[in-house]
Amino acid sequence: MSELMTPISFRQLMTWIVAEHDREGSVFGVHRPFHPSGKTLPIFGETIETPFGPAAGPNTQLAQNIVAGYFGGARFFELKTVQKMDGAELAACINRPCILAEDECYNCEWSTELEVPQAFAEYVKAWFACHLIAREYGLGSPDGFVFNMSVGYDLEGIKSPKVDAYIEGMKDASGSEVWNECRTWALANLDKFEHVDAAFVE
Repeated sequence: MSELMTPISFRQLMTWIVAEHDREGSVFGVHRPFHPSGKTLPIFGETIETPFGPAAGPNTQLAQNIVAGYFGGARFFELKTVQKMDGAELAACINRPCILAEDECYNCEWSTELEVPQAFAEYVKAWFACHLIAREYGLGSPDGFVFNMSVGYDLEGIKSPKVDAYIEGMKDASGSEVWNECRTWALANLDKFEHVDAAFVE
């Protein structure tokens, strides 16, 4: 497996999801979709359909990993931490392998290995994709999952323009370029869905 995280476009992400599901009934290798009971739990003023999901780690860096978790039943996602130091600068500080699990497991990884704007784009793509597949594949309420931000590692870093822009964008991504990419693709590809229409996308 490559040490480099390589994001893919929303078009590639959704084309992969739809083709694999049509062909095998799976999404990113997850063969048993989770269908919630209809019960929900309150959290942070919202609701989740299951009380579990992945903690911030490599499994919440790329959109396809988040989507795979959602398809398998995760509904609470602690997104990989972002901080002022990112990209190549951060990668130079991380020992390899960052997780060694021969006997005990030591995680010496820091925050996302992507640049902060790339991490933002991955989370928006994942959020949009989870909403689409929730409706299309009957995976429960499109509003039955929560993304929990993680930022670090000191107040000055959190107040930096890069991290502040990330936080504000995550609070409302609707004006972002990646949101528009997702929305445009969905509206142009309604023929790939049976249960998703323009009103739902909007």
